[in-house]
Amino acid sequence: MPRLAAISAGLAAACWCSLLHAQPYPARAIRIVVPVATGGATDIVTRALANRLTLAVGQQVLVDNRPGGGSNVGFEVAAKSPPDGYTLLMAQPAFTVNVSLYKKLAYDPLRDFSAITLAATGANVLVVHPSVPAYTLKEFIALAKAKPGQLNYASSGNGTTPHLSGELFNSMTGVKIVHIPYKGAGASVVDLLGGHVDLAFLSLSSVVPQLKAGKLRALAITSAKRSALMPELPTFAEAGLNGYEVTGWYGVLAPAGTPREIINRLHADITRALATGEMVQSLNASGLEPAPSNSPEQFTAFLQAEISKWAKVVKASGAKAD
Repeated sequence: MPRLAAISAGLAAACWCSLLHAQPYPARAIRIVVPVATGGATDIVTRALANRLTLAVGQQVLVDNRPGGGSNVGFEVAAKSPPDGYTLLMAQPAFTVNVSLYKKLAYDPLRDFSAITLAATGANVLVVHPSVPAYTLKEFIALAKAKPGQLNYASSGNGTTPHLSGELFNSMTGVKIVHIPYKGAGASVVDLLGGHVDLAFLSLSSVVPQLKAGKLRALAITSAKRSALMPELPTFAEAGLNGYEVTGWYGVLAPAGTPREIINRLHADITRALATGEMVQSLNASGLEPAPSNSPEQFTAFLQAEISKWAKVVKASGAKAD
């Protein structure tokens, strides 16, 4: 009888384990790793999406901020997590830049991740201090050509998107504006407002108050189309520089090896969440727009194009990580 009881208990345990494995995804909380500190655009997008996904999937979706190493700390945490759909990553432009910027990484952005979908995009803007005698992009390019090496631009650090935006601008126009790196976006904006630097490439949402107050002057936005935040601002193409485009973007990935059915489920859930009025309103308030990919493959192609684009800029500029 004891032996029979033991066998019965073992069979019951085996059945219970089978039931657990058979539970539909998700059966517990999901975390989204954010590779930067709280408060920035990446964090804002992730928290808004996590709230909507919690309602959609019926499980808590948690935000796990892992800043450090130019976002590499968070990227590595996500890459080395189990490929079971319970750890996701909210990536941003550093994801496609760092592979060219750093000599050695503990992860590969394509090999170690499965793309799910692009989530949101946002416009950046070329802004100048009011003392700069240029009111259009064409006037600024002419000014920069007349004063090679005499104009400077601020960024939030070597290898950041604001830095490489300037290097791309230099290479496409043949001008030479000098890069001045700062320890973060806040410090760069302070010195720009004070006239200690001439210009910067910044997210439009971060400088709308200063633009409307006349403390800074915007020349063009870097996205492919105009922004609803300031629709009067032309794109670079409209202002005369075809082919120049730098988009702030945010997208969701999972560790490589995550089952395809989970990837598909998450793609569908995220796409639906991004279409809700609450999500659209939340993103628009931060100067962002929903931009879900049609498929995971489309997002993969986007990442490949971004990696190739920034590899050329990093090589041409000689940029290195701090």
